[in-house]
Amino acid sequence: MTPFVKTIIPLTLLILVGSVVYFLWHIGNNVGYAPTQPIPFSHKLHAGNLDIPCQYCHTGVDKSRVASVPSMQTCMNCHSLVKADSPHIQKMKTLIEKGDSFEWIRVHDMPDFVYFNHRRHIAKGVACEKCHGDVKSMPVITQKVNLTMGYCVECHRENKASVQCNTCHN
Repeated sequence: MTPFVKTIIPLTLLILVGSVVYFLWHIGNNVGYAPTQPIPFSHKLHAGNLDIPCQYCHTGVDKSRVASVPSMQTCMNCHSLVKADSPHIQKMKTLIEKGDSFEWIRVHDMPDFVYFNHRRHIAKGVACEKCHGDVKSMPVITQKVNLTMGYCVECHRENKASVQCNTCHN
């Protein structure tokens, strides 16, 4: 092997391994992510001004491992009477009548290999704001916290919770 090849192969491997480590280290780091949803929805109005509890819309979060995205019917519990003439509410109503729906775009998303259990955290008294930020002040939901493994491990250590790998990883 020439000296050039002897240098290029280790350098290429180093760059490749470094890139993989960088990628894995930053999984969950979507701070600032605020996708455009199918219809505008203000948590500032609903959770903030109107003081609707998180669990009214995200039903079952205290019993399930996941926080469900509200169905359009949950929205219509109020909006069949409140602002029923809004074009966005009319769009939802039409979709429901057709038996169709739209998909909300998940903002706080974890990779498939991470096992996050909302039920356990709610049972331990962890406030939604700890991971989701001050939702009550957000006109548009934005990921405010760096949901990397480091963030989770730091929180677990601060609260003397398990940091065993299989607690969060399948």
